[in-house]
This record gives sequence, C-alpha cells and structure tokens, in this order.
Amino acid sequence: MSINFSEDIQLTENITNPSYSSLDDGETNLRPQFLSDFYGQEKAKGNLAVFIEAARMRKEPLDHVLLHGPPGLGKTSLATIIANEMGVNIRKTSGPAIEKPKDLAALLTNLNDNDILFVDEIHRMNRTVEEILYPAMEDNEIDIIIGQGPSANSIRLELKKFTLVGATTRSGQLSAPLRDRFGVILKLELYTHEELLTIVERSASILGIALDKGGAEEIAQRSRGTPRIANRLLRRVRDFAQVCADGIITKPVADDALTKLEIDSLGLDAVDRKLLMSIINNYAGGPVGLDTLASTINEETVTIEDVYEPFLLQQGFLTRTPRGRCATRQAYEHLHIEFMGQQRLDM
Repeated sequence: MSINFSEDIQLTENITNPSYSSLDDGETNLRPQFLSDFYGQEKAKGNLAVFIEAARMRKEPLDHVLLHGPPGLGKTSLATIIANEMGVNIRKTSGPAIEKPKDLAALLTNLNDNDILFVDEIHRMNRTVEEILYPAMEDNEIDIIIGQGPSANSIRLELKKFTLVGATTRSGQLSAPLRDRFGVILKLELYTHEELLTIVERSASILGIALDKGGAEEIAQRSRGTPRIANRLLRRVRDFAQVCADGIITKPVADDALTKLEIDSLGLDAVDRKLLMSIINNYAGGPVGLDTLASTINEETVTIEDVYEPFLLQQGFLTRTPRGRCATRQAYEHLHIEFMGQQRLDM
C-alpha cells in the first residue's frame, strides 16, 4: 500500500494549543499519581511537599490551594496528587459548571472529612456562587436560602472539613476576597527542555513507544515548554513512525513528522508565525493593539493572551507595551526577515 504524505496535513484542532481537548483522550494514563512521579516545577513541588507532610503530621486537612499558570502545565495532575498524598477522595468540577448556589451546596455537603474539591477555571465561577463559598472556606459552613419572597428562610449548614484546590489560567481575574482565602498559592512556570525530555521519555515508556535520545530531544524542543503538548506530539509522531518508518522514533523521523505538522524547530506553529508576520507586515513591527491583532488573524483575544503570547514572550519574539504588541529582532531573525525596526512609540 502506498501512502502519500506530501500534502499538508490539516487537523481539526490545533495540536499546539495547550488547553485540554479531544486530542488528549489518551492522556489520563500518563498523569503522575504522586509527587515522586511529577517532573518539573521543583519550587512549587518542594513547597507543596512540605505543606502536605505538615498537614498529615497534624492530621488536619491541607489549607486551601490555588494553582495558577498557563494551561497544560499540570494543575489538574497536582490536584489529584494532593488527594493521593493526603489519602483522601477528590471531587472535580469547573467554575462554569457551578451555575447556582444549590449546585455548590450539593458538592460541599457530599464531601467527607479532609476531602478535596477541585475547581478548574475557578476565575469563571458565578459571583453569586463565589460569595456562598467564602464562609465554606473560612468556617466550614454555608447559608442556603429556602423559598422565595417574604416566606424565604436562611438555613445554615455545617460542612465537614475540606480542602478547596482551585486552578486558573488567569489569576488576575480572581476577585480579591476569593484569592485572599487561599492559604497556599503556587504559580506553575513553563518547563525547561531537560524537564520535557524526561517527561517525553517517561510517557514513551508507559505507552510502549520505541524512542531514541535524538527523537526525544526533538519532540521536547518543539513542545513549547508544556507537558500536555509534549505528550500530544509524542503520540502523533508515533503514528508517523509506525506508518512511514520502522516504528522507532529517531531524530530524523521526529523532525520529518513535526515538519509535516507545521511545527518548526522552536515549537512555533502556523498561527504563531501568522501572528508575528501580521505584526511585521501589517503594522511595521508594532505596536498594535490586542483587539486589532485578533481581528487581523481571526482569533479570539483570550486565545492570543492565554495560548500564544506566553510562549512567544518567553522566547523573546514578542513584547507588550502600553500601546500594544511588538515583534522583536529575534522574531525577524527566526522568520528570516530583515529587521527594519519598529514604529516610533511617540508617533
């Protein structure tokens, strides 16, 4: 059977988008279950290990934990690890899923002693629901309104001690009262090449993928500092290795597969390059406002801020100024364009 891979491959979802999607249906078995299996985030992991051990020694629930950082860095995994290390159960939900106070009350009243309630995207929680959460976090009790109008009554329910673990990609959108009620706040950073290399090799071992050092390094190099993307690329490169090669992921096989997926040597994809090229070609290198840029490349502003900008900023390809975004000299060099400077900021 002859298969032609010369045509561009179009995916229904962006393979380098770090947000969870159907591309990650096989990710669950790759999640670490304990701190000893969790690679990277050494500062956050070290502090968390101390807090967990202290809580176990006192036989108390862990203080409420807020995990924030770009998507795909392990916030959900850390929530599960906290529950496993504490030896308790975990209930998982998301901010948008808790629409009414009664939804939150149902979750909280079903928790056992020291259990974990994990709320992903907690910054998107309804403000009315959020206010019900305050006394639950502080005093382990909630006030529920029964009935309507003049006959309405307030009932106070006592809760068992629990730990709220909140995860957010946009900590700046958390209200101050909610943020202040978290005793442990951990920021997750993009991973180093060495950390991603270890994660790729661990995932390949779990999935039974034949992978040499060169292939692992190539995948790690193009994973945008994000384990979720690294695991996603590993599975896609495996497909190419099985069909187009002898099933072993080597550096040439990985390079060929990722090139066909339009992911360059530093992990930039087609949208990254389109974003930078738009700033350079349409706005003379910038500055250009976020809304204008989003309209130019037909992307949502929140997608640019959460998905593309963190990596481009870390790589030094993009800067943010009061007047907008600017492409840097490094961006010009990476795209092989002569650097002509940026617009004068005082124009």
